[in-house]
Amino acid sequence: MPNFKQLNNITGWVMFVIATLVYILTVEETASFWDPGEFIAVSYKLQVPHPPGAPFFLLVYRMFSFLAFGNELEIAYWMNVGSAVFSGLTILFLFWSITLFGRKLLGILPGQETQAQTISLLGAGIVGSLIYTFSDSFWFSAVEAEVYAMSSFFTAIVIWAFLKWDVIQDPKEANKWMIFIAYLVGLSIGVHLLNLVTLPALALIYYFKKYPNPNLKGAAAAFLLGGVALVIINNIIIPGLPSLAGSTEIFFVNSLGLPFGSGIIFFIIAFLGALYAAYRYSYRKELAGLNTILLSLIFILIGYSSYTLIVVRANQDPVINENGPKDIISFVSYLKREQYGYRPLLHGQYFTAKLVDQEEGDPIYRKGKDKYEIADYQLVNTYEKEKTTILPRIYSTQENHKRIYRQKLGLREGQDPTFGDNLYFMFSHQLGHMYWRYFMWNFSGRESNFTDAPWIGLTDALSDKYPDYIKENKGHNNYLMLPLLLGIIGLFFQAKVDPKSFYVNLMLFLMMGVVLVLYLNSPPVEPRERDYIYVGSFYAFAIWAGLGVMAIAQGLQKFTKNLTTAGIIATLLTLPVAGLMASENWNDHNRHGRYFSVDAARNFLASCAPNAILFTGGDNDTFPLWYVQEVEGFRTDVRVIVLSYFDTDWYVDQMTRPANESAPLPFSLAPERYQKGTNDVLFVMERDGLDAISAREYLKLLNSGSNLLKMQTGGKSEINMVPSRNLILEVDSASVFQKGIIPYEFEPLFAPQINLQIKGQYVSKGTMMLIDLIASNNWERPIYFNNTSLATIGLNLEDHVVMEGLTYRLLPIRKPSFIREELVNAELAYENYMEKFAFRGMDDPNAYLDEEYRRFASNHRSTANSIAMALLDRDELDKASEILNKNLQVMPDEAIPYDLSNGQSVPLFFEVGEDETALDIVDKVSKRSLDMIEFYLAENRDYDRDMMISIEMIRYFIPLLEERGYEEKAEELRTRMESLLGPEESGTLLPRR
Repeated sequence: MPNFKQLNNITGWVMFVIATLVYILTVEETASFWDPGEFIAVSYKLQVPHPPGAPFFLLVYRMFSFLAFGNELEIAYWMNVGSAVFSGLTILFLFWSITLFGRKLLGILPGQETQAQTISLLGAGIVGSLIYTFSDSFWFSAVEAEVYAMSSFFTAIVIWAFLKWDVIQDPKEANKWMIFIAYLVGLSIGVHLLNLVTLPALALIYYFKKYPNPNLKGAAAAFLLGGVALVIINNIIIPGLPSLAGSTEIFFVNSLGLPFGSGIIFFIIAFLGALYAAYRYSYRKELAGLNTILLSLIFILIGYSSYTLIVVRANQDPVINENGPKDIISFVSYLKREQYGYRPLLHGQYFTAKLVDQEEGDPIYRKGKDKYEIADYQLVNTYEKEKTTILPRIYSTQENHKRIYRQKLGLREGQDPTFGDNLYFMFSHQLGHMYWRYFMWNFSGRESNFTDAPWIGLTDALSDKYPDYIKENKGHNNYLMLPLLLGIIGLFFQAKVDPKSFYVNLMLFLMMGVVLVLYLNSPPVEPRERDYIYVGSFYAFAIWAGLGVMAIAQGLQKFTKNLTTAGIIATLLTLPVAGLMASENWNDHNRHGRYFSVDAARNFLASCAPNAILFTGGDNDTFPLWYVQEVEGFRTDVRVIVLSYFDTDWYVDQMTRPANESAPLPFSLAPERYQKGTNDVLFVMERDGLDAISAREYLKLLNSGSNLLKMQTGGKSEINMVPSRNLILEVDSASVFQKGIIPYEFEPLFAPQINLQIKGQYVSKGTMMLIDLIASNNWERPIYFNNTSLATIGLNLEDHVVMEGLTYRLLPIRKPSFIREELVNAELAYENYMEKFAFRGMDDPNAYLDEEYRRFASNHRSTANSIAMALLDRDELDKASEILNKNLQVMPDEAIPYDLSNGQSVPLFFEVGEDETALDIVDKVSKRSLDMIEFYLAENRDYDRDMMISIEMIRYFIPLLEERGYEEKAEELRTRMESLLGPEESGTLLPRR
């Protein structure tokens, strides 16, 4: 019979094959929503992603793209397969880690495992690794090209390597393993920093090995030293060395008058020379400990050197070059993620604190012609002292966040929070909603894939309380709390039998869970669920789940009197737990047949005229567009502008260069007028008697640095202002009509002047550059906005845009005040929707189309409604009917449940004479709406957006049905609505016929 080592190796690789096969069978076939679109695009062409970058990830996934053999449509698939492979390797090292923990728990020396112990250990490894294989959050990251799969691999291999180091007796071999671990840590920096969080916990392994008789004081000291190692790598090596190199560079160039790069060359030579001298000293003096530390540092730096890719590629000016980190100064800013601002961690202000003072801090440099110039200064803010606290958890400058804080804490407007409120938010929201809920999703069950869905407890799991719309939701996963129970059994078993290893795994669990929660200090609302951040904590719990099998085997031994039999029975009893997770999670983790993330991006671009400029908003509005342009080469003539990036000088600079088939954008403002620290904010200071100013004349004054625009601030510096919120742009009518850009039906709406009216009390740099672009472009290139950017730009342009599909084109027209609906180029929009838009897989009931797909589907459905209304205004009933029915055909209820947009299409179906279809939509939407209302009331849940929409849908349908003569159906809805909410709250107090 093979020995334990052979079986352990073989079984581990079998687990790898199983996990990898599962992930490949369910892998995303193209670029999914959120960051994968960006990462695939930048990996394919080795471009520069968002800070702090992931250069080693880019290099590795670039190699996976080669497996497409030049087929651009398969590049995304093979990069996603890369995540499947790294996730499978994570399961491999999890299996081996569980068996290593199990051997320590049983006190087994290498090579002394009995057959019974071997069966028990392998059973623990199989069950524990399979539970994690099929866990919700890990599986999610395993099938898409994001950094978290590769990051999990590095976390797993570092933990395993430490456990291997622990059983090695030869100090020389042990030191080699320590250097190997250091190299892994260095490489992982170029992917994600998650595994650094494990260092304090892993330091306990070192302490327990070196000190056979440990105590609490020593363990605490070891843990703190591990924390010191974390701080050294995270705060000194990663940003600190480049920062020191930057300071040296500035000194050499600015103070000594030496050329650019001289300070960096000196720093590199001096640092490497000192490192080599220290290494030689340790070698000559035979200081093994110091020598190992220095070699570990060297190998960390070797791994970290992957970051040179970022600077090298940034200087090649690729299309995607976020932050443009071309020199040491911008590179340090890139590493420190300075563009994202900060959230106070250990001490700071409450959200109600007022700013009482603001001082200039350290200078911010930029590279000039012959030296580094001061572009701006860091701002040091001082807030009301009585409204600051230790461990601030409720801080934000965003009004939306402040409103949510007050709502969650029950605070009135103007009422200050207390430290108790601060802690309540930390425990209830950050630790409860943003961690514990995710933890229970993975080991207890998840109610649905709707936003903020709760976890399923045992009582819920055994009840039949859920309505059909939740039961039918593919994200409705019920594990009967069995994985949780198994993990708790393993936790107590390890704590009792092997307390040293228990504390190691406990610290891993807490560091990658609770401590990470406290460090991230999450705001009150996130753009999406963040469970994938905490997979390291779930990894540690999966180890306990595996050890739970050994605990059950030990318990069964008392009855079977045979550990071999007990081990087999324990494995067979617990293996179905992993099987239950696999069966529950398969349909909401199988991403085959999903293409709409890419198709929606293509539809946005297809809505634009040739050589267009398209403004986008958030991640999902942008990253899929980057992917289809950079990887699939689709509509590269369109220049995509990310609205939030437009506030930065580096991004505006990039817009002045060609990109693919897109020519440079025209700007009148000189670079020194939009560089960092200049015109970051222009306050609106309306002057008496000045109702409006010329946009072009204002830009000329701004470009010339005119004193007419200067205003004195509280400090020494002067900033520019805008003397009126109405900026009038003159339109050359002859030129516009010669170009033929205004559709015939809108020619009567032509405006010889359009008002670029400012929305708020100030103009951001991005809004300033938008004004410049509109004026300088002079209607040469079509300018479009998607719905997100149109709603968030700093100008009121709604009266000057025409919808042409999914995008809104800026035109020199003015919508009459009596027209409430948006202007639609019905003919062009109809053509785009019917002939150019793609909806692959959106009619497949078996495809897993989650909330983000539903949101984009709703956007497309709403667009179809707008086009249909415009066609009805033109008395083109046939075309209106065609687009409404195509909408239902490509996105049927069976695949994408009807939503608000479908409800709003009901009167349109009535208008085109398709009452049967309209009534079918009413039946399906009203059933879900009323079921939701009933469920929320029974569960005493807060009214969220979905609940409010459900109520409004019923209120909308009742008079509509009565108007169309369907009084009986209307009465049915009214009766049930009133039975749930009462006649007053239901809003159905309408006269009965």
